[in-house]
Amino acid sequence: MKEKQKDKPEAEDRADSLEEAAELFPVLRPDLAPVVQREDRGLVPYDPLQLYLMEIKNYRLLTREEEVELATRFQEKQDQQAAYRLVTSNLRLVVKIAMDFSRYWTKSLLDLIQEGNVGLLQAVRKFDPYRGIKFSYYASFWIKAYILKFIMENWKLVKIGTTQTQRKLFFNLAKEREKLIAQGFDPAPQLLAERLDVKQEEVEEMSQRLGGAELSLNAPVGDEGKEAYSAFLPDPSVGVDDRISDAERRETLLENLSDFRETLSGKELDIFDNRILSETPLTLQELGDKYGISRERVRQIQERVVKNIKTWLSEKIPDFEEEFSNFV
Repeated sequence: MKEKQKDKPEAEDRADSLEEAAELFPVLRPDLAPVVQREDRGLVPYDPLQLYLMEIKNYRLLTREEEVELATRFQEKQDQQAAYRLVTSNLRLVVKIAMDFSRYWTKSLLDLIQEGNVGLLQAVRKFDPYRGIKFSYYASFWIKAYILKFIMENWKLVKIGTTQTQRKLFFNLAKEREKLIAQGFDPAPQLLAERLDVKQEEVEEMSQRLGGAELSLNAPVGDEGKEAYSAFLPDPSVGVDDRISDAERRETLLENLSDFRETLSGKELDIFDNRILSETPLTLQELGDKYGISRERVRQIQERVVKNIKTWLSEKIPDFEEEFSNFV
């Protein structure tokens, strides 16, 4: 996809990601066979999205053990083939997430998929296989972040004035154009760029944005659309389903913590009650003075209890690592 010219500071993160992607896969793409062989081609409508979906179906999904093994190989040895398999096996995940976001971005779905793939590459680079988190769960956050960033940067209501150069043009472009007309000059983009000390492409881009009509949030989407643009704004309140789900998860967690507490005694029980789960936890020094031990010893006991909690809950609660990844 051909992208618009951007200021270097705004595009720096994305450029870094693409450079890292090139380093990860310098020679692998040419080895891929095309989805449609030459002898199978016919006079049919060209649909790049359908061709892409057909191609990614050829990549097998990985098991949890394979994900860990490949991620470890990449982190320890920078194995490009391992990174390649991690990415290609999760391309369908990117499509699924992009389709969820397509209700907010009614233009090309391929744009969202492309941005999501960049986020997937970042996830491969940042993933730590030793933390016990499933790669697809971790990657989904990077994929969503890059897709959301793309939507925000390309939605006119948000995009205007997001950089110093754009703000300069936003406030001065119309004024400078009127000044040139009053002086008898043709306000061409090149002349405006010279007068404002910016690039010609930036003048043309801002002119297009300012020239477009704004839409009311109550206006319907499309010519015959029944939903208004306001329907696509995020609801700040928590849905009923989410509240019920959160309550059930909390109840399950508290029940299992209560069962785990029964296995503790002595210092471990005291640390569990008065430090780990307490709303007003005692300090390491206070617990150390109570038992006549050092602060470091209390910290070591606490670390052991926390580790045992994670092990206990992982055995008792299915998908604990995904559902309660931020616990302890």
